[in-house]
Amino acid sequence: MPYLLNLVYLLLILLGLPWLLYGAVRKGKYREGYAAKFLGLVPRRATSQKICLWLHAVSVGEVNLLAPLIREIQQRRPDWQCVVSTTTATGMALASKKYAELTVFYCPLDFSWAVASAMRRIRPDVLVLAELELWPNLVRAARQFGARVAVINGRLSEHSFRGYRRIRPLVARLLKQIDLVAVQDETYAGRFRDLGALPAAVHVTGSLKYDGAQTDRNNPATVRLRRLAGFADEDQVLLAGSTQEPEEAVVVEVYRQLSRNWPRLRLVLVPRHPDRFRAAARLLDSSGIPWQRRTELDDQGPSPAARVLLVDVVGELGAWWGTARIAFVGGSLGERGGQNMIEPAAYGAAVCFGPNTRNFRDVVSTMLAHDAAVVVADGEQLSRFVRRCLEDPDYAAALGDRARSLVLGQLGATRRTFDLLAALVEQRLGQDGRAAA
Repeated sequence: MPYLLNLVYLLLILLGLPWLLYGAVRKGKYREGYAAKFLGLVPRRATSQKICLWLHAVSVGEVNLLAPLIREIQQRRPDWQCVVSTTTATGMALASKKYAELTVFYCPLDFSWAVASAMRRIRPDVLVLAELELWPNLVRAARQFGARVAVINGRLSEHSFRGYRRIRPLVARLLKQIDLVAVQDETYAGRFRDLGALPAAVHVTGSLKYDGAQTDRNNPATVRLRRLAGFADEDQVLLAGSTQEPEEAVVVEVYRQLSRNWPRLRLVLVPRHPDRFRAAARLLDSSGIPWQRRTELDDQGPSPAARVLLVDVVGELGAWWGTARIAFVGGSLGERGGQNMIEPAAYGAAVCFGPNTRNFRDVVSTMLAHDAAVVVADGEQLSRFVRRCLEDPDYAAALGDRARSLVLGQLGATRRTFDLLAALVEQRLGQDGRAAA
């Protein structure tokens, strides 16, 4: 089976080689980490005396997701060692910055030789996979080297569930090797069980995404950014975060229309991926609206004329949300399936997003059921929503208060997840006879 998978992966890489080369040349992707990805030459862990949790996060979203769990581990079990792997260049950049005190590396591709090499170097006690990163050779290698395997913050959309059901015997064989499946809600739990996960391994913990959200607008990072941007108390900040094409153009046009009557309206534009920074800059240049880059603020300070800010750095969106009174969450007017709307909700912003939010279907349904967000189908509806928030501040404040209260009521998933991982560690210790440090 491992050798057949190796062959399949090699064929897929060969078929996708033109696309990969295009991404490397034109977008700067796939240019680093080859030794770790193809050979498993990840950093070698120096000691085997500490309990080790290998936490895998695919990209930026999952990297941020791990933050509350890592803090919980460090506070409650400082004798444990955490290492973090990621898949994408943006995820690697953020993880290296966010977890500078930890070992951070590219996760090997799911070739049998690469994952085996990585396991020998890391020697984890528990392999922790964020959300749903089930790579057969990686899971198999972890089990062969004696590690327990956990999925945390697990989710399984209806679309993915239908796809996996078509190959249920293969999926069931893989899921039966997972010692812990900690999922966000009972719907996801039922889907994992239906696909063959061991019922005793499946637990509902809630979503770590809520615990990771900052609820205080006066946190140091947001206060610093607010001052850096020169925002005044009377400014009404509209923030469009995690945007994709054509959302930047839609939001800029909404700002152009409304700023004529609301001169204190400010726009902060935060594209989802770095390869959108240049396109967003060209769009703003052609709009004729005075604007400024985030990367210019540290050296030049805020421009008095610029009422639009393009955040052209990675990893700051969470803090920027705290500056917003009105929030549009991107990736929702196109086909991406939405981005995290919990962060602006936690700050009490008046939150809206487009109709395509399949990646956050559970969060969206909860927010809409609590009248804590608004769906906008297009630029016209977005303009009407922003206009209403500006004309009726009480409406915007009440919408934001309901969103913040909802997030506060969802807290606790991190603690529950930690307790389940701690039980896995105890099982692992009992397996090889080690005593806890």
